[in-house]
Amino acid sequence: QVQVVESGGGLVQAGGSLRLSCTASGLTFDDYTMGWFRQAPGKEREKVSCINRNGGNIYYADSVKARFTVSRDNAKNTPYLQMNNLKPEDTATYYCAASTAWVCPLFPRDFRYWGQGTQVTVSS
Repeated sequence: QVQVVESGGGLVQAGGSLRLSCTASGLTFDDYTMGWFRQAPGKEREKVSCINRNGGNIYYADSVKARFTVSRDNAKNTPYLQMNNLKPEDTATYYCAASTAWVCPLFPRDFRYWGQGTQVTVSS
């Protein structure tokens, strides 16, 4: 059974940092592209970042470029999202998702497995 579990969310002041982790089990982690999404109340789910199997294809939404860094440790079956200089508009539930695509897919529907999400709240 595949399980994807996010951790690392919390409450932080504007300008602060958080690092999200995502433990993926029940799958061959090396075979999956990993994405990070977020959803704020009343808004659509947004793709924030993505890293493919070998780290050679990486995506960032314009809103997080130069502030967020995605990485993965294949030995630990874990992708990470380092979030720096956080802003109140980054407040959302953050989700980790796994896709069998070789490069980062465009749409959430192309990710097969999803975690339950972790809340990130940035106060002004």
